[in-house]
Formats: sequence, C-alpha cells, structure tokens
Amino acid sequence: MHSYTRRTLLSASITAAASGLLTACSGARSRPESGPHSGSARSSGAGPGSGSGRGPGTVDGVRPFVPKGPRGYVNPSDPEVLAAERERGSGRVRKFRFTAKETSVDLGGKTVRTWTYGDSAPGRAVRVTAGDILDLTLANHLPVGTTLHSHGVRLRCDMDGVPGLTQETIKPGANFNYRFAVAHPGTYLLHSHEGMQPDRGLYAPLIVDDPREPLSYDREWVVVLDDWVDGVAGSTPEAVLAQLQKVKGPVPRGMDMGGGSGHHGHSAPHGTGGGPDRILRGALSSLLQGMSGNVDYPYYLVNGCVPHDPSVFRARPGDRIRLRIINAGADTAFRVALGGHEMTVTHTDGYPVEHRTTDALLLGMAERYDVIVTAQDGVFPLVALAEGKNARALAVLNTGRSKDLPAPSVRLDELDGRLVLAHHLVPDDSVAFADREPDREIQIKLRGNMKWYDWSFDGKPYSVEQRHPVRQGERVRLVFLNHTGMWHPLHLHGHTFALTGPKDAGARKDTAIVLPQQKLVVDFYADNPGLWMLHCHNQYHSESGMMTILGYRK
Repeated sequence: MHSYTRRTLLSASITAAASGLLTACSGARSRPESGPHSGSARSSGAGPGSGSGRGPGTVDGVRPFVPKGPRGYVNPSDPEVLAAERERGSGRVRKFRFTAKETSVDLGGKTVRTWTYGDSAPGRAVRVTAGDILDLTLANHLPVGTTLHSHGVRLRCDMDGVPGLTQETIKPGANFNYRFAVAHPGTYLLHSHEGMQPDRGLYAPLIVDDPREPLSYDREWVVVLDDWVDGVAGSTPEAVLAQLQKVKGPVPRGMDMGGGSGHHGHSAPHGTGGGPDRILRGALSSLLQGMSGNVDYPYYLVNGCVPHDPSVFRARPGDRIRLRIINAGADTAFRVALGGHEMTVTHTDGYPVEHRTTDALLLGMAERYDVIVTAQDGVFPLVALAEGKNARALAVLNTGRSKDLPAPSVRLDELDGRLVLAHHLVPDDSVAFADREPDREIQIKLRGNMKWYDWSFDGKPYSVEQRHPVRQGERVRLVFLNHTGMWHPLHLHGHTFALTGPKDAGARKDTAIVLPQQKLVVDFYADNPGLWMLHCHNQYHSESGMMTILGYRK
C-alpha cells in the first residue's frame, strides 16, 4: 500500500483503460474504447450557440446567450459571471473532444442502437486535476440538437449546458466548446441536458483529482450504474415518456419532448410510437417509502454491462481500492453493496465527509459516493439492486485466479446490513458550513401524480422565463415540501448545498432525495452568479415539468 501520488493515479488510470473497465464486459469479445481524447480543435459551426470562436461578438471567447425572461437578472455571460470565473483561477488547459453520435453498443451479448459519446456507454472518463481548465469540444453528429452538462461542477454559467437557459441547442453538424476552470476535486458526471437524451448513452464520468489527495489507496474503480431501455424491442425514452403521459400517436426517434427548442417540460405533441408497454406498476420500496419508479426497464447495467456478462475489476488481495460510484440512471435508485466487504464512505457528490463504515449505500439518480474497501482474496459480486423494482445490476471484483463468475441472481447479506444515508454523514471540517441564519428562504412545493403525470414545482409548468430571485453573497435556504406520493432526487446546478434539516448532519451535496410527504431543507451560498436550473433528476419527472430556475438579481 502506498499514499496517493499523481504518478500512481496516472498509472492506475492507464491500467484501467487497458483493462476496459468502463467499456468491456467479462466476455472475450473486444469492445472499442473511444470517446473523449486530447485534441486542439476549437469550436466551429455557424450561428449563436453553435460555437464559441473568438471572433467579433464574443465575450471572453463565448458568444453571449440571453434567454427569454424578465430584466434585472445576471445573464449567463454577464460580467458578474466572468468575474466569478476569474476567481476560480487559471491553470493548465486540458483538451478533450466528444462526438455525440448514433452507434451500436454491446451491453454484454445484447446489442442495441443508441446515442453515445464515442462508441461506448458510458463514454470514456474525462480526468483532470483541480485547478485545471477543462476544454471540451462537443461535436454533434446526431440528427437532433444536443448539449452537455457537467453535473455537480461549480462552473461558469454559460458553460452549464442547459438549452434555452444558458446556451442555444447545438444543432446537428455543429460543435460547441465548453471551457471552464475546475476548482474543486471530486467525482462528477457529464451528460446531455436535452430532452430525454440522458436516458440514452450520452453520459460519461468526470473525475477531478485532488493535487493534495489526503486518501491512501492502491487502485481506483469507477462504477457507473444505469437503467437501460433505448433500442430494446423498439423502445425509446421519448416513447416511454409518451406512454406515461398517455399521449397517442407516433413519436419520432429522438424528438425533444419539450418541442425541440430546448424549452423543457411540455407534453409531447406526438405519442407512444413503437415498443412494448414500459410503465412500471406496483413497485414499492420501504426505503423510499412508496413507489420506487415509473419505468419498467429491461436492463440494469454496471459500466455498460448486463448481469449475465458483468464487467470485472482485477486487483490483488490486500489492495485498498477507491470506488467512485455514480448513478447515471434516469428513473432508478440503486442499493449497492460489495459481497464480503465493508465500505468506508469518504465522499458524497464530490465533497469529503467524516469517514463512516457501512455495508450498503443508497444512490438516487445523479448521486455519487466515494468509498474505500480493502480487497479480500477471491471473486466477489458488486450488486446494485434496482430499489423496489425486483431487478439488479452486477459487476465483479476478482483478486484471485478463478475465472468463475457469481450468478446474476446472487444475493448479498450486506444489502440488508448497515445502510448509511446521506443525512447521516458529517461533512469534513474543510467543507462544513458555519452556523449562520439564512438571509433568504425559498419554499417550493412538489406537486404531481402518476394518474396525470403532471409533475411540477408549485403546481406551475416549467417556463424559461420564471425566476426565484437570489442576490450575490446571500446564504439561501431552500425548503422543499413534497406533496406527492413519490420520492424525488433534487439537483441544483452550479452550487453545492448543505443538508440542514433537524435530522441532517450537514453533508455537502448537489443532489439529494426528498421522500413522499416529507420535507427537505438545504442551505447554499449564492456565490456563483447567473441563471441556474433546479430540478428533479428523475428524467421523466423533469421533462414533465418538475423544473424551475434560480436567478441572481443585478
């Protein structure tokens, strides 16, 4: 065992890439590893929002985008945004390139047509160091518009990737250059923010290394969980949403359920199209205190692989392994455990916590947890139960010579053992908020039901013109009152918040679960000017209207 060094981590990353940890299942076939790679291309493409060249009409290399809405708010490229970006510093530039494209993906003996970054789902991980400038060009080779969102990253507003709010949709055939300082280390997620596209293969891990990493470990295992429907028996996420909304008629593949303009949250103008009934009925979870989800997925994946052909991570007995666990699903909470091991939780949503030992974790959509395990000798299943859905995803830790794999139906005692939830976790002193009363409180009521599938905040459909005002420097309290019969993972863009309810220990998060008929209270500091999306990260709920905007007043 040795302490973390930059050299060690780069070596581990190269080993991971050679083993195909994010792309290869356990079968003998060779699967291509493509996706982001170093490059020097700047954005290209005609028209505002299709690129960020440094010609006339640009501000700090970006063509300013001004969304519809009331005046008096800080727009995405305003001077306040640029000033906050300068405060984040200017380090070395790390260049990557994604190509969003339609391709065939092998999920482990199950080949589907879908949309991906490169040729695999997940896309290959982007890895930078805190203090770097991430320079990522997204080339859109899809037949429809798209964007890219860096989930959980505190970044400049005009790089946030929300169509109609922080940028125009990237048109087919165009590029967009996302360039911003990455100030805080952690485990993050890149994904499309256009319509139902996140429920395809348009996602990839974003790992931001800490140049002063305090943890000591030998290996690193990035674990990406997902629920999968696209391309299976003619299903598409748009068609599934249309089924839930009870809309009749055909749905064109890839249609933006918000009408194609990047204005999310409207009912589909077309209907269910092909594919079987994917509406989930009667799925209940005691952990989630009610219905667990809306969609009956045919597959659940770890690192792009089905349980019958799982991805395998190889290590040596005694190795200390850092797992970075990411829930990239659209409608599924996962309960995760590693057979024969206990896990020590070190981070949630990229921010450190006082170390806590557990047998299992619960991850809502877009939540991330970092844990440390000490590898035992043998072959061990990592099981991600699709909470309340009577299904699971599976991966394997192998520290020996055996090539035998656990049965896809393997049951772990750890899944019913100690379970640490986010509100149990105590933030590390370096990221803990001081005791202070909020300057502003915003109360938001969650509304909606399965009968009408009309999810919303405060009973209002989403509009890009609405604003919940805040001011620079305020401590803001958000109080979410869940008046629905379902749980919701709520995400705030561009910030992290502290869980501050009476039962919460104050962990820093950017995505947190509110249970049915309960309250979630979080505090954040308004220190990143702009217009920021706040939404449920159940993709089917958000696209049905459970989204709103926080706006900084001038």
